[in-house]
Amino acid sequence: MNLRVFRFKIFRRFKAFIIVSIVFGLFSCGKSDDIIDEKKPPEEIKEESELFYKLTRVNNLPGSQANNFQTAAPNIYYSLESNKALGQEHLQTRNWDIAFGGLVNSFISGNNGKDPQNHGYGNTAEGGILLVEKEFDQVVDIPDDKEFQTRKDRYGTDNYGMFGEGIGWYLYDFNGNLLRDGSHQFQHVVYPMNQPWKLNNGRTSPPRTAVIRTAKGNYAKLRILSLYKDRLDSTGWRRDAPKVYITFDYVLVPKNSKKFEIKK
Repeated sequence: MNLRVFRFKIFRRFKAFIIVSIVFGLFSCGKSDDIIDEKKPPEEIKEESELFYKLTRVNNLPGSQANNFQTAAPNIYYSLESNKALGQEHLQTRNWDIAFGGLVNSFISGNNGKDPQNHGYGNTAEGGILLVEKEFDQVVDIPDDKEFQTRKDRYGTDNYGMFGEGIGWYLYDFNGNLLRDGSHQFQHVVYPMNQPWKLNNGRTSPPRTAVIRTAKGNYAKLRILSLYKDRLDSTGWRRDAPKVYITFDYVLVPKNSKKFEIKK
């Protein structure tokens, strides 16, 4: 074998080795990346049947502790069907039914995967939310499905208070003189509208109750009682009171129900 042929054979073998190395290298990298990037979504949480037809209270659900009123707090996602708070990893599932978002978690919305303006856009949830101008116990009939709102952070500050954005679930007393005497301790207080409030300007704000179509199509009515830790009485709601700790009641009924009933 002459030197030229020998060199050619060596070159071909070296070239083949390089190609095989590159192919295996790419295959290995791809395999590794797939393992790293592949994240299975959380499994669907089964609804708890014992939660239907009963009054359920959630006490002191912890929210934002920053309270700087400048940047939005991390959202709270809550499952009414299993009565538990869920982490961000559940966002693209239909495990959660209500989100507490925006500044100090004070804006509420349902879980709907079809609305591009919803927190859960892209998932399979069919939820929504609606505020009705009635007290909790007076809300008996379930609204028509077309009435439910699906935009994220749909309801927050009410026009009867400061910085209102239409109908909302709470009154925000920026100056402290909406219901109180305007002193420093009563400024920046939030008053949930689960009951009527007689305001200092002579007006009386109407009550509000949230009606929710859950992510799986069941229904709940919900009233928020307080954003202050262990303080359900408004006399304890002050500027320096510990917040945000959300306390609320709800009643859950199955899909296709026409009325809210408590049987347990």
